[in-house]
Amino acid sequence: MGTVIVLVVLGAVVALIIRSIVKDKKSGKSSCGGDCSKCKGCH
Repeated sequence: MGTVIVLVVLGAVVALIIRSIVKDKKSGKSSCGGDCSKCKGCH
């Protein structure tokens, strides 16, 4: 029974994180600043 509760809580947390990411994308927010020359993700 404890495993089921933990899985439900983890599922809820993941769903909230995904919802937050989708909401930010729709509102135009993202982690990308749009300046590729200063991007540390590709170096």
